[in-house]
Amino acid sequence: MNEQTLSLTATRANAINRTRHVFVRDLNVMATVGVLEHEKLAPQKLIISVDLTVREGAEGLEDRLEKVVCYGNVVENIKAIIAKGHVNLIETLAEMIAKSALEDARVLAARVRIEKPDIIAECASVGIEIERLQVGG
Repeated sequence: MNEQTLSLTATRANAINRTRHVFVRDLNVMATVGVLEHEKLAPQKLIISVDLTVREGAEGLEDRLEKVVCYGNVVENIKAIIAKGHVNLIETLAEMIAKSALEDARVLAARVRIEKPDIIAECASVGIEIERLQVGG
């Protein structure tokens, strides 16, 4: 599967490519992130969504959790990254989250979206979205 094909299928399951879509939608967390002084002092609300394209194994699932990429583990990894402390840019935080997801060789692509809902009064939220691919995947 080439990078262009992976990018085009990163947000859905694909039977031909034998991939599944694992996702975390709208995880609400408090984090100290930002370059302004007040952002360094107090946590602010972030909404994080993660979409993973996961290679299905040749062997069966056997109805066992360790045979799949667990969305619960994805959430716990995000919380652990945030717990490490202040990050200046949400872009950096998104890169850290994507890198963490791609540490599992079954994850072919990671799309991370981070929203700051309380920054601009006239907007529901502002933020960024990145997509990263497994190196050598």
